[in-house]
Amino acid sequence: MNQDADHAQLGDRLAQWLEGLGLADQLAAAGLPSFERDLGGVARWRDPRTGLALTAEQLADLDRVLHQDGDEPAHAVPLALVQLRRKAQVRAALLASPWHGYASLAEVRGASENATRFAVHKAAERHALLVVQHEGATLVPAFQLAEDGELRPELGAVLEPLLAAKMDPWQVWSWLTQPAGLLGGQVPHEAARDPEEVAIVRHAAVRLAERAQG
Repeated sequence: MNQDADHAQLGDRLAQWLEGLGLADQLAAAGLPSFERDLGGVARWRDPRTGLALTAEQLADLDRVLHQDGDEPAHAVPLALVQLRRKAQVRAALLASPWHGYASLAEVRGASENATRFAVHKAAERHALLVVQHEGATLVPAFQLAEDGELRPELGAVLEPLLAAKMDPWQVWSWLTQPAGLLGGQVPHEAARDPEEVAIVRHAAVRLAERAQG
């Protein structure tokens, strides 16, 4: 088998492996070379910096990088790509849940959009409202809001330590809306509705914030 055939075989093997793991779409996000299949189904790998086809040496280096996790390289799984896929899945789920932009929140609050924009900005500065940036838009997750569009009072003390610790807003959104190990599997923002549980939720939030800073 000649060198070109070896190169093509390695490229196809890597592509099939990543497709089988469901990780092919995470390559670009990780800053790694990615591939497209041509009309004949052959994987064509490209350097993300130059756009040029990968050389045999570059492809061999990529193979080593992707198989470096674990004690058995032949059965390794690229953990960084798995983590990126998980992050993408979590973000998709969060984006599918209710949230407001300035216009819709202004309607709920019965205020102007400009006034709402200013109020959201000031509340975020005080660590009194979770605000998430996404593709140039500002999102205000709805779970934290009362019927009038203002922050639920019981969540103020829960949000403050998380936001003051400068945690990733996506992580804060995720933690507050999914079952949390620190709370025995309860969903934090739901548990906080119970006056007997809110102090425990805040304590868990403080511990999480300390981890993020530590």
